[in-house]
Amino acid sequence: MEIAILTFDQFNEMDSFVVAHLLNRLSPQGWHAYITAPSDRVTSRNGVAVDAQRPLEFTATADAVVVGSGWLTQEIAQDTALLGRIALDPQRQLIASQCSGALILARLGLLAGQPVCTDQFTRQAIARTGAQVLDTPFHARGNLATAGGCLSSQYIATWMIARRLGLAEAEKVIRLVAPVGEVAGYVDRALQAVRPFVANAPVNSAA
Repeated sequence: MEIAILTFDQFNEMDSFVVAHLLNRLSPQGWHAYITAPSDRVTSRNGVAVDAQRPLEFTATADAVVVGSGWLTQEIAQDTALLGRIALDPQRQLIASQCSGALILARLGLLAGQPVCTDQFTRQAIARTGAQVLDTPFHARGNLATAGGCLSSQYIATWMIARRLGLAEAEKVIRLVAPVGEVAGYVDRALQAVRPFVANAPVNSAA
């Protein structure tokens, strides 16, 4: 699994780094999540600079894509030249957006007729596209998912792992990072969030 984590200037660190870290926990099984950006280096709202591991054109060959959020997402969603560098195929790829990243999926025409999860600050902008905005942290239909709230990035990772390797493997990864003393509750919450959307996932953790 080669995964593009779309990360733009003024990005939210939690959106890009948390999901990348969780998915890269499976690197021994051939999973690799890459910070994928429009330039060689992007800087977060808090001044954290990170070098891109892959260019936006990597989306054309990636097996999965996560569209992160940030403070410039509305402007990015109007940048036709930049969007033209992003190639997404929901028939082949697992695709997920985090918070305002849903604006980019909407602009690319991928959210038509699908309920959307997003953050409270992006809610009105998504509603103006005609989409139904849900009061839930995660929703998926087929290969396309949206998540709302920074900490819901764990649900994107859980969903992607479950879709490809099964819920048991997803549980293993979340268990490794759950807060000490709260492991059972943390794991249960993550699995409950994604279980309705992984009906066709493998029944065991074998790749």
